[in-house]
Amino acid sequence: MNRRNAVRSLLIGTGGLITLPFWMEGCGVHDKNIHSSSFSPDEQNTLAAITDTIIPTGNNIGALSVGVDKFLQKLIDDCYEKPMQDNVKKQMQLLEKLSKTNYGKSFAGCDQKQRQMMLLKFSASQNKDEKDFFDLMKSETIHGFNTSQKVMEAYLNYKVAPGHYYGCISVKA
Repeated sequence: MNRRNAVRSLLIGTGGLITLPFWMEGCGVHDKNIHSSSFSPDEQNTLAAITDTIIPTGNNIGALSVGVDKFLQKLIDDCYEKPMQDNVKKQMQLLEKLSKTNYGKSFAGCDQKQRQMMLLKFSASQNKDEKDFFDLMKSETIHGFNTSQKVMEAYLNYKVAPGHYYGCISVKA
């Protein structure tokens, strides 16, 4: 291979990598946490209130502080089929209606105890759709919380590479 062609290719590739962040900014990609969700702002607030009810912020951290509500939006949008997505939205609307009927305010506006009571009604419901909704929200909230970086590192003592490599240790054979 010609040395000049190799150097030219290397410089062009390096220049492309250096300017990549500027291209990304020009395309409108600013933050990796941005997710265009199919949930309306009201539905996002309801979903955030559900996750906060299941794992509330206590002395340490809760589901909202590690972004479980955003995780659930992306999970439901990208990983579940249309019938399940429709059921989630339908049950969230039912939850809002129940909240306004019983307490005169939105689900997100209710206090922790009121939200717990409404979700417990869904968990004990004979209606399969309501029960499936509650089971999905509970299991995926717990899953999202336990697999968040903050929880895994601070509370579960997760290390990417377990142990430490000691290269110069004598071994009895």
